[in-house]
Amino acid sequence: MACAHSLLSRIASSDGHGENSPYFDGWKAYDTDPFHPTRNPEGVIQMGLAENQLSLDLIQDWIRQNPSASICTSDGISEFKDTAIFQDYHGLPTFRNAVAKFMEKVRGGKAKFDPDRVVMSGGATGATETVAFCLADPGDAFLVPSPYYPAFNRDLRWRTGVQLLPVVCESSNDFKITREALEAAYANAQLAKIRVKGLIIANPSNPLGTLLDRETLKSVVSFITQKNIHLICDEIYSATVFAHPSLVSVAEIVEEEENHHGVAEYCNRDLIHIIYSLSKDFGLPGFRVGIIYSYNDKVVNVARKMSSFGLVSTQTQRLVASMLSDEEFTDAYLAESARRLATRHKIFTMGLAGVGINYLKGNAGLFIWMDLRKLLKEPTFEGEMGLWRTIIHEVKLNVSPGSSFHCSEPGWFRVCFANMDDETMKVALHRIRKFMVQAHEAVVPAKNRRWKNSLRLSFSTIGNRFDDVIMSPHATSPRSPLVTT
Repeated sequence: MACAHSLLSRIASSDGHGENSPYFDGWKAYDTDPFHPTRNPEGVIQMGLAENQLSLDLIQDWIRQNPSASICTSDGISEFKDTAIFQDYHGLPTFRNAVAKFMEKVRGGKAKFDPDRVVMSGGATGATETVAFCLADPGDAFLVPSPYYPAFNRDLRWRTGVQLLPVVCESSNDFKITREALEAAYANAQLAKIRVKGLIIANPSNPLGTLLDRETLKSVVSFITQKNIHLICDEIYSATVFAHPSLVSVAEIVEEEENHHGVAEYCNRDLIHIIYSLSKDFGLPGFRVGIIYSYNDKVVNVARKMSSFGLVSTQTQRLVASMLSDEEFTDAYLAESARRLATRHKIFTMGLAGVGINYLKGNAGLFIWMDLRKLLKEPTFEGEMGLWRTIIHEVKLNVSPGSSFHCSEPGWFRVCFANMDDETMKVALHRIRKFMVQAHEAVVPAKNRRWKNSLRLSFSTIGNRFDDVIMSPHATSPRSPLVTT
């Protein structure tokens, strides 16, 4: 075994993919016992996957009405040859133009995007790794405010050999990024003689579901400019904002600072790079449409060459270009998608609040940052993992523990709400309610039996009232996508 092992590369021999983390362990629990309303009603419900399935019917309708957008139809077959032989890593001009205009639309026209700076990649995963390859060498580091997306470890570290250094953010200020926290993380890296090449932020945040405000973004841009390090801004959830305030993109800050100051002292655009994708905003992760938008000419040039290792298929480019160029459709889609996300978020958070579960107030993303600290047997990460195992194996819900997001405080969990139909959501909320009733009963002293019975009645009443909200014909409810099979 040792001999066979030594025949492989360091990367192939390592477990750097991160598949053994609790974040992926929850997926495995779901894969071995997946919920189905009729075939396996007691199975695990997948609430650890940030997929946007609420508006796929709108895209399906558009495809039916625009058959010429696909070369796999009689209307589009005439374009088959040209599409099949196109392999330029610059991508179709129509694709880059459509993506640039759509990025402007999502940001309310407050920032401009040059199609010549649009670099395609195989999903946001490939885009993020490509930028890391462009900016850092093995052993270099990126600062990342925590909690942060668990798969950044895979995307940024596994093959590149770079390090990720958490910038500790705390619940006392709703996990906001502060200049003090950034300076502290940078100073600690300097003491450890680690070369920091950049800062990675996600806006909107995964897992928090919150936005970075204008002043925070300005502070971040000022920080990286002062330190002369790069900023990678992950904006793949840009169009999932479903309530005020609206998104402020780092692209706005770049234009504002340059128009106001006109010098690189305040904002060096060569240091700023944006990651975008259609996986979350359109719910199309299988299309593998990832975008790098860099203000640095050299990064654009090198990233485009590197994209040869993970291009978006030409037939996908063609379909996406046609869809994004349909202004009437994209306007309607963005409005309806936001409405459906807002409705689902409201119903789900009502369910959590109804049984005494707190959560971080958010207005974007496909998830909720849930506070279960009061349910921990002990305020430690071991206590968090014990609670997580109970939720996975007994409540049968795959939620993601905060420790997998490198959260500095035990007891926080991410729960996804947009990857299921209404009926599955209703089952999930029933399970949460039942679990919370049992949790309350477990801590009620025997002498308070009478109060305990009242508590049970109270939660039952809440549950019935909540069911009425979900099933009411007057409730605004998104059209369900296909039931998970």
